[in-house]
Amino acid sequence: MPYHVRRKDKEITDARVLRKILKATKYVTIAMSKDNVPYLVSLSHGYDEGRNCLYFHCAPVGKKLDYIRSNNVVWGQALLDHGYAEGECDHLYASVHFKGTVSFVENPEEKRMAIECMMKQLDRKPGELIAGIDAERLKGTTIGRIDIEYMSGKKSKEVTL
Repeated sequence: MPYHVRRKDKEITDARVLRKILKATKYVTIAMSKDNVPYLVSLSHGYDEGRNCLYFHCAPVGKKLDYIRSNNVVWGQALLDHGYAEGECDHLYASVHFKGTVSFVENPEEKRMAIECMMKQLDRKPGELIAGIDAERLKGTTIGRIDIEYMSGKKSKEVTL
């Protein structure tokens, strides 16, 4: 059964706005499942608009990787929280929900590009960090890529992007 946004006044239908939210957020939360057991994790990320994917880095072992390797389909959320609207019983936010598949980046050029993407999104002055990327250290870094297959979003009318 297909689902739809109940509050049409909050629905985001413009893909550019959805991408803008993914570029503005500093982290996403992704849901995973392994053996019918759910798991949630929040990740700092970089959004590559051209490839419509999110990059993240992580330790080379752990629960998150076990879950992803068992089932690489994830559901995620990016949220811009503008707080509770006092006296109005409302919350001001913009959010994107997405479905995607995770793969791990092995190509050295894509790894470097992924790290740069994350630094540009997360750091106010990424230039020095980017200049200091060590190719040898990058070899041992685990980089995940979430290729986004579906996105939907909602936003309060009072929130401007």
